[in-house]
Amino acid sequence: MSLDQNINNELKDAMLSKNEVKLRTIKSIKAAFIIAKTEKGSNGEISPEQEIKILQKLYNQRKESYDIFSKENRPELAAKEKEEMEVIQSYLPAQMSDDDLKNIVQATIAETGASSIKDMGKVIGSVSKKVAGQAEGARISSLVKELLA
Repeated sequence: MSLDQNINNELKDAMLSKNEVKLRTIKSIKAAFIIAKTEKGSNGEISPEQEIKILQKLYNQRKESYDIFSKENRPELAAKEKEEMEVIQSYLPAQMSDDDLKNIVQATIAETGASSIKDMGKVIGSVSKKVAGQAEGARISSLVKELLA
């Protein structure tokens, strides 16, 4: 079953159980999927990779809002964002451990022949394709920078 179908089923369950947090979050996920499906050139479908990218984007938006609300002493709004982050995270692939990510980055550096910070873009692009949603871009970037420095 695709993630989109799973989201539809979860939406029904959230409505029946009257779980407001899950319902609100799933509706935002569903809206993002519909927008992606109706974009020019999308043929009315989105790939599993696109689904993961959309979920990561939604998660990062909530995380950024959570950080802002926390700094501005707005705990009620921060709590709302945190709840939505947890729901979105349940649909994302498990995050890769630091050791596993480091091994992949080192192997990619060797494969691409990267030797300096100037090669950082090509290494990050290659690693991002390999880990496909199992590591945040910021983690990949900082590790590549550390290993190429």
